[in-house]
Formats: sequence, structure tokens, C-alpha cells
Amino acid sequence: MKKPMSIKPYTNEPFTNFTIEANRKALETAIAKTKNKLGQVYPLHIGAELIFTKAQITSINPGNVDEIIGYVSKADTNLAEKAMSVALETFESWKKVPAAERAAYLLKAAALMRARKHEFSALMILESGKNYVEADVDTAEAIDFIEFYAREMIRLSEINETHPLVKIPGENNQISYIPLGVGVIIPPWNFPLAICVGMTVSAVVAGNTVLLKPASTTPVIAHKFVALMQEAGLPPGVINYIPGSGAEVGDYLTTHPKTRFISFTGSKEIGLRINKLAADPVPGQIWIKRVIAEMGGKDGIVVDETADLDAAAAAIVASAFGFQGQKCSAGSRAIVVETVYDELVKKVVALTEGLQVGLPELNYASGPVIDKASYEKVLAYIEIGKQEGTLLTGGGKAEGNGYYIQPTIFGDVPAGAQIMQEEIFGPVLAIAKASDWRKAIEIYNDTEFGLTGSYFSTDQARIAEALDSMHCGNLYINRKCTGALVGVHPFGGFNMSGTDSKAGGYDYLLLLTQAKLTSRKM
Repeated sequence: MKKPMSIKPYTNEPFTNFTIEANRKALETAIAKTKNKLGQVYPLHIGAELIFTKAQITSINPGNVDEIIGYVSKADTNLAEKAMSVALETFESWKKVPAAERAAYLLKAAALMRARKHEFSALMILESGKNYVEADVDTAEAIDFIEFYAREMIRLSEINETHPLVKIPGENNQISYIPLGVGVIIPPWNFPLAICVGMTVSAVVAGNTVLLKPASTTPVIAHKFVALMQEAGLPPGVINYIPGSGAEVGDYLTTHPKTRFISFTGSKEIGLRINKLAADPVPGQIWIKRVIAEMGGKDGIVVDETADLDAAAAAIVASAFGFQGQKCSAGSRAIVVETVYDELVKKVVALTEGLQVGLPELNYASGPVIDKASYEKVLAYIEIGKQEGTLLTGGGKAEGNGYYIQPTIFGDVPAGAQIMQEEIFGPVLAIAKASDWRKAIEIYNDTEFGLTGSYFSTDQARIAEALDSMHCGNLYINRKCTGALVGVHPFGGFNMSGTDSKAGGYDYLLLLTQAKLTSRKM
């Protein structure tokens, strides 16, 4: 039996402390350098070929709509087909590369990204509207995903040594995890680096080749990641960068007979559409396409009368308004036992009114929503909320040359209200009152989603029951419901929140491989 490869244990990338002036100045310098490079034109990457197209996606700064981040070449179905052909050809050689060698490319990329951490964060601040901490956490998570999946692929490649099959006389039996084929990667704009990186590198380290179709609002940060992977030496054609229309390129590749899997993070509606299209076989297709989907959430925090109300209030505000509520894990609902309702709501409103809204590059606590469509959608939900609950703070637009909205709270919201049931994806919090803690959990569970949740209590018996009865993929006790760490909190949800794929977990790469058993008679 050979000895498994020795690799250092995985540890999470530390976050930057911006209370230290040198760290803050370093990011400010990176922002200034990034601003000097705005407005460039970016090509598609198909194999070794860089392709500039007449049709372009214009990426703008949501915090300053007069500022253009870049012009990104836009693929059509012909170019998507070209990328598919290249990915299929590349797969034949890439799948034969040993797992340790594939992982080595990732580990080199992680080192490069770590050395340029502020460069990536600066671009995200400008392209997606994140403040310093949110951008830094996003970059750190991207590094975490790269390193975690690299080490996890090495572990899977050594599974016969570390976890041998049951032995029987006269046979040598082994299991191996082989790649699937060509995958389509469709990441979201809200974690434009971390989730894009995690979805992509997990697929390629498993031996697949991919077609990466980034979100149209954040394609430049995705391009920067692809360029980094090329610098790390990844062979051409393993990652093919093809921004384009979801309705055109996305549907074309989802229904393509040679597409083996689709990895998607985004809205419930688009996720269901992808799942439906992928389920229908087309001529020339010889497999059942695999869909990995992380969709929406209507996440909530339940607070009972035994809870630490100051801690609960801080968690509610952080969960609801971090990155303007533009997280699938955002705590857009709070369900509070009536005996402490008024006291807790007062604390939550006070903390929320302390959030200043402004330009992300100046590190305001609350920035813009991502684009005009989101801006109009969130404002429409606020008008609905005014009919469904009591407006406690916010309730409209905020000043600034961008898509700024006041952090908004509605109280006394019925459990069945639209703003308690539908994902808003903006800085809007709905608070409901419950007669007791069991009723509060019942209200929490009254949703089609099941992604994240949190329960605040000091009663251990209640906590035990909440752990059993609150139905979601990621449940936290006495802490906020956002902020999952790679390898610490494998992330994915139930019901309409997706396939509970558990990104950053030890079984994630199994979704991107297929197990092959070989048996030899001795």
C-alpha cells in the first residue's frame, strides 16, 4: 500500500483588519490603481484564443453609474458552440492529468490571489458595490475555495489508501472518482469572485473542463480570475470564458447534447428553468445531465424571550443589511416572541438607523444595489410592504449617483405577507410577532425556501428542539445567519433553495465526479 501524499492541513484565509491604518491604506491604493484601468475592453477566452466581439456587455459601477468598469465581449450561440468543441477536445487530455497535478495548479493560483488580494477586492468594490469588509471576505472565500477543493481532490484520489473497501479473498477491489465531462458554470453577481471561483475550480480540479458564463453585471472580476488561472499555468481550454445572454447562450448550452452538467447559483426562477431544460434529453445525448443548483432564500432569525437581545439585534441587522441584503443567506425576516418584541425592535431600528449609505469606495456601511432592475424591484417591494406592515425606518431611495436605497424595516408583518414570503434581495427587513417560541419556529418554517436560519435563546431544551425542527440547510444558534466559512459551514439549502449541494463541504466534489468500481480477480 502506497503512503498517501502529505499536504499541509487546510486552514481558512484570514480576513483583513481595516482598523489598522496600513491595511486600509493598502486597499485605498489598490482602489486608486484599479480606477486608473477602468474602461478597458475584455475578450472571450476560448482555448488559447482571445476573441473580441462587436457585441459587448457594459459593466458599470452601481455606486457611480457614470463610471464604466469595462466593456466585455459577448458570446453568441456560434461562439458558444466553438467553446463547447474546444472544451470537449481539451477534456480528453485534461481528464488524464493526475489529481495531484490538477490540484497543484489550484494551489499556485491561490498563492497568486493571496499576493494580490487587495487588487481583487478593489475591483469588486467598484464593480459590485461591496464595502471594504464585504469585498475582503469575498476574496478570502475565493482563496479558501481554491485551497479546500485542491486538497479535497487529493484526498479523493487517495481514497483506497485512506478508506479501503471491505476486502474479500481472491479479489482486488478499488473505487475511483473520475470526471464527468464538459460542464456549464453559471455563477451569480452577489459573490462575483468567491462563488464564481468555487464553482469553477471545483469542477476543473475534478478533471472536468468548463464553459464559464459569468453574471452580466460582474463580468470583469470573473475575467480577472480567468486570467489568474492562466497565469498559474492551467492549460488552455480547461476554463473557457464566454459571457453572454442567459436566454441565448445559457439556454443553448443547458440543452446542448454534449453538456454533462450545469452548476448554477442564482434565483429560484432561473434555477427551475435550468433544471427543467436539462431534464429533457435531446438527440445525441447519452447521459442524464447533472444539475447542481443553489437558488434563493427567505431566511429568518427567531428570537425568544430568554435571548440576549443586544446580540440578537446586532445579528439581525448584520444578516439583513450586510451587502444591502443581496445574499441568498440574508436574514430578511425576524420572528420575535411578543413579550420581548417591542424592546428588540427598538434596538434593531436604532442599529439600522446608524448605518450610513454611500459610495463603497469610501467604505460606507451600506452601498447600492447591483443595477437598475434590482433597484426598481426592491423599491416596488417597499411599496408593497407599506401596505402589509408598519414602516419603522427607511422606506425609499437614498441619495447618491447610483442605485442607493435606505435600509428599510417593516414591523407587525403577517406571516403570509408577500414581504415575508418572497425573496426581495435588497435592504428590506420584515419583522413578525409570535405568541411563543414554538409559534415563532412555525412562522419561520412557513416558506417555500430553506436555506439559512438562526435561533436566539439561552434555553437549552428549546435550542435542542429548534435544531431538530427548524427546516433549513444551514442553521445557526445565537449568531447571524450569514457568513458561512469554507470547510466550516458547508453551504446549501432545502426545498426551493436548491439541491443542498453543500459548497465548501467534503462531499461537494462527489457531485462533479462519478464513482467507478474496478474489480480484479487475484
